[in-house]
Amino acid sequence: MHDIKAIRDNPDLYEQAWSAKGRSGVAAEALTLDAALRAAQTALQEAQSRRNDLSKQIGQAKGRKDEAEASRLMAEVETLKGVLETQGAVERETGEALRDLLAGLPNLPAPDVPPGADEDDNQEVRRWGDPFAIASPKDHVDLGETLGLMDFEAAARMSGSRFVVLKGQLARLERALGQFMLDLQTREHGYLEVSPPLLVRDEAVFGTGQLPKFAEDLFHTEDGRWLIPTAEVSLTNIVRDQITPTEELPLRLTALTHCFRSEAGASGRDTRGMIRQHQFQKVELVSITTPDQSDAEHERMVGCAEAVLKALELPFRTMLLCTGDMGFSARKTYDLEVWIPSEGRYREISSCSNCGDFQGRRMNARTKAAGDKATRFVHTLNGSGLAVGRTLVAILENYQDENGAIAIPQALHPYMGGLTRIEAGA
Repeated sequence: MHDIKAIRDNPDLYEQAWSAKGRSGVAAEALTLDAALRAAQTALQEAQSRRNDLSKQIGQAKGRKDEAEASRLMAEVETLKGVLETQGAVERETGEALRDLLAGLPNLPAPDVPPGADEDDNQEVRRWGDPFAIASPKDHVDLGETLGLMDFEAAARMSGSRFVVLKGQLARLERALGQFMLDLQTREHGYLEVSPPLLVRDEAVFGTGQLPKFAEDLFHTEDGRWLIPTAEVSLTNIVRDQITPTEELPLRLTALTHCFRSEAGASGRDTRGMIRQHQFQKVELVSITTPDQSDAEHERMVGCAEAVLKALELPFRTMLLCTGDMGFSARKTYDLEVWIPSEGRYREISSCSNCGDFQGRRMNARTKAAGDKATRFVHTLNGSGLAVGRTLVAILENYQDENGAIAIPQALHPYMGGLTRIEAGA
């Protein structure tokens, strides 16, 4: 939630930033509501003060047995009741409208985020590895179905579209990828493994920014809970309504969970295969930091996600997103895009974002150093380390041979019981 006082103090900064994210005019709208709210609050205070004065005067008039004056004063009190009711309603309605507006406004981009409208304006930061030279590459659907280990029809019969059944060595490969990613992040990068809830309440999804704007992208249960779209929600909300000692920061948390997304805004996109599904596994990285740590922590987190792709020897590029392509809660975002041979292009496999204090404010998550009186809102960061399903897709396509067999990256051999290839009939 944005601080209306900060908007009041520097409206041009907010207007320029929100315009860069496609929300022109909202700073002025917020200030108009703010002015109306403050006017109603002033009118209420004045009416309440006048009513208190009149009450004293009525008592004094009755003490003098001046019934005429007492009656006149009581009539004015009755008039003030109407003022209080009217201004009270204005205060409630305007306050709610202002809170709703502020809750639906995105984070401000960092100064070094490039301007732009969409993904075409993103900037490539670096590349790693050369795309595999594969003659006539098959896509992962053809590869998986030919192996007899990937079944979209069975999944559709029980669950509908955008689901898959993995079998045998592909199911084992999926499990191996998740375990390998967790081990890498915990053993080498110092993240603390967490097993968090997959069902959360409204306040949790509001805190990380999915509510209220993106409710249609989530799955909602009949008892009022939400299935997490990413473990970012659960991990970040661990510090909700808490004051974390500054000496304990940064907190680095990771989890391998199932994630659930309705993909309401993706109609007709990536309908074939495993790229965009309603249910998938992902290893999430979350950092909770002080304001002065967050920029360096962001670069570190990107490196931790890149390390997975390097270990698996998958070609990728790192992209700095422009203002128009960043997510709602992000202040600055890097995307990692892995090479997909069948498409002849790079596709997103990880998104690492610094959210600044945006989520900290929404969660009332603060920090305080020993000896300090004042608290500060924490900065939060999140990233995929990585999306397991998309990593599986990348391995199938980049490690295929002309016969449709799949070589297993060396880093995964210990997780596959020594198996080095997946072939039909395995």
